[in-house]
Amino acid sequence: MKLSIFAVALLLGSAAFAADEKKAENPTMNASNEVAVIKTSEGDMVVQFWNDAATNTIENFKKLARSGFYDGTIFHRIVKGFMIQGGDPNSKDAGKESSYGEGGPGYKIKAEFNDHSHERGVISMARSSDPDSAGSQFFICLAAVPRLDHQYTTFGKLIKGDDVLEKIGDTPATRNSTGEMSKPTKRVVMEGVKIVSASSVK
Repeated sequence: MKLSIFAVALLLGSAAFAADEKKAENPTMNASNEVAVIKTSEGDMVVQFWNDAATNTIENFKKLARSGFYDGTIFHRIVKGFMIQGGDPNSKDAGKESSYGEGGPGYKIKAEFNDHSHERGVISMARSSDPDSAGSQFFICLAAVPRLDHQYTTFGKLIKGDDVLEKIGDTPATRNSTGEMSKPTKRVVMEGVKIVSASSVK
């Protein structure tokens, strides 16, 4: 039986409506309702995404998280009163300490600078001097850092786990190879980053 173009369009429209209706009934299908649970050796932190600000950055972060990319990495750079930085795959191996901060997913993403400020609890992408050089590494601010606004891509903020952020931020550090007091004296491990429905986080 052949369907007219009108009938096919009607069927496709009905299917799209059904899919939208199902998505509305099930918030877990709606990406705007998703949050990230960063599970660390010091406790959990929950990040709410700013979907209006950095769509591609958020999608990249979610893709890496779902693939297990961050599992076993550490916060390799901790600067008291400034930020904690992680997401380098090299940091999974204690024997690669000299290359911490240099690793990534094998590609770069474009910057999405926006009007969300770098305040305490804000998550932002780490990069080199090239604005479009971010990949997997990110940092979470321990205080307001306005000088970074419109220079680094902010894409969300903690809605839970500020005490964990504080604990990680207070990890004692020694000088790294550049002389910065940012080399943590113990491994603060990211056990995993889970992308879940916001409604599942109490």
